[in-house]
Amino acid sequence: MENNEEQSNDLDFNTRIPLEDLLKAVADIKTELGKVIIGQENFIELLIVSLLVDGHVLIEGVPGVAKTITAKLFAKTLKTDFSRIQFTPDLMPSDILGTSIFNVKTSEFEFKKGPIFSNIVLIDEINRAPAKTQAAMFETMEERQVTMDGTTYPMAAPFMVLATQNPIEQEGTYALPEAQLDRFLFKVKVAYPNVDEEVSILKTHHERKGNQPQKEVKNVLTPNALLGFKSQIQEIVVEEKIFKYIADIITKTRNHPHLYLGGSPRASIATLSSAKAFAAINGRDFVTPEDVKKALVPVLNHRVILTPEREMEGMTTENVVQMITESVEIPR
Repeated sequence: MENNEEQSNDLDFNTRIPLEDLLKAVADIKTELGKVIIGQENFIELLIVSLLVDGHVLIEGVPGVAKTITAKLFAKTLKTDFSRIQFTPDLMPSDILGTSIFNVKTSEFEFKKGPIFSNIVLIDEINRAPAKTQAAMFETMEERQVTMDGTTYPMAAPFMVLATQNPIEQEGTYALPEAQLDRFLFKVKVAYPNVDEEVSILKTHHERKGNQPQKEVKNVLTPNALLGFKSQIQEIVVEEKIFKYIADIITKTRNHPHLYLGGSPRASIATLSSAKAFAAINGRDFVTPEDVKKALVPVLNHRVILTPEREMEGMTTENVVQMITESVEIPR
């Protein structure tokens, strides 16, 4: 009798949230990108998680490590609109958001939408534009709307900003304001590939025989399906001890001796949302401490600031986040 009850409980557990379609969609996106992108599994997974929780991603890496092409191909796997904006020092807010133009026929001003009005927006070298242009992005990224001449224009769903920046060449760049950095769900640091990955990259490039990478990748996810997956992620179970675990870690960043600035409540919410998505794409309808740990570094990378002394010693935010995580007891 007990065995029958156990089997019944297992059956109930397996069918609480049907995640099969979500898992297939995630696998399909990874398969399509894997045709061209080699060795960026973590980067791709973070892009998928961010898409599922309505987040924006800041991508940092030296030139040539496939930041831009990965973002473009990721957008190609979705049946949505895509636009790319190259940020430059002379870029004005109206170049991104749009501007009002006088219509001679109607004798009225009409709003001509800018390139930000798309679903997936790739901003190349976001730190090349001045503060005025950066500030124009605040409302769009946070509230998913643009207000112009007293009229509000909502962004079509899904709306996701993927922004790249080069950490090496700092001449002619502007540091992103903390308020804008906080609007990004993740900051992903893209590293060089290892030797085996480099060999695979060369082979893939050779076998393509000059064909454009975009032609290799197909649409595999529709906006309607994505909406359903987002609803499922909201239903992922989170126990009280997981809330406490996240709160303990984020609170410790605020009074840690190695940090000048700690994580805000927005960092806690971002960690929770990401952990729920990590659980879902791993086929679970409940969050574990491991899901939280996966989210911590990309969530806090750009939200915490090292003290000048630790920065001079060569310490990184990843080191401190790891240190804090290890100091907090894992809930059982």
